[in-house]
Amino acid sequence: MRLGAPVYIALLHYPVYNKNMEVIATSITNMDLHDIARSARTYNVTRYYLIHPYEPQRRLMQDILEYWRDGYGGEYNPDRREAFLRVALRASLAEVEDEIERETGFKPLKVTTDARRYPNTVSYRRLREEIRRGEKPFLILFGTGWGIEKGVMLASHYILEPVMGGADYNHLSVRAAAAIILDRLLGESWWEENGER
Repeated sequence: MRLGAPVYIALLHYPVYNKNMEVIATSITNMDLHDIARSARTYNVTRYYLIHPYEPQRRLMQDILEYWRDGYGGEYNPDRREAFLRVALRASLAEVEDEIERETGFKPLKVTTDARRYPNTVSYRRLREEIRRGEKPFLILFGTGWGIEKGVMLASHYILEPVMGGADYNHLSVRAAAAIILDRLLGESWWEENGER
């Protein structure tokens, strides 16, 4: 069991950029739903939100969720069902923030992620400590497309440093980046001899 502040994550499909830096809504993908849900369960995230403003996209994902939660998929693969129990579909970031505040009594501290570095970027070490010592909930936002819209970035409490692999290539899928980030922030302290966090 992980100690510290409750951590929520959200995959933003709007407002995000396309490659021309225009604000768009991206399509929800089945792979992001499955893989990030499994990472969220592995690292004991309180809830994984998929945020999309368009009802047909949410309805499509709801059908998939029902298959894995209540249908044959959940009977066939109970581990997948367990991961999907932490997934929620919402229409907006504001809706997610209000829900977390009702649930915890606190507005969440928003953490945005990006492949670019900003002047007020925070390190994994610092944010890991903030989560470990904190009481207020954290909401970590992952973007789709070509990144989260600038206004959302500037309204966040923290902008997390990019995941760098030691090469000049920096184009991870959001699924891979989410897993790496969750491990860095919430995973075991394998680098410490005694394993304490």
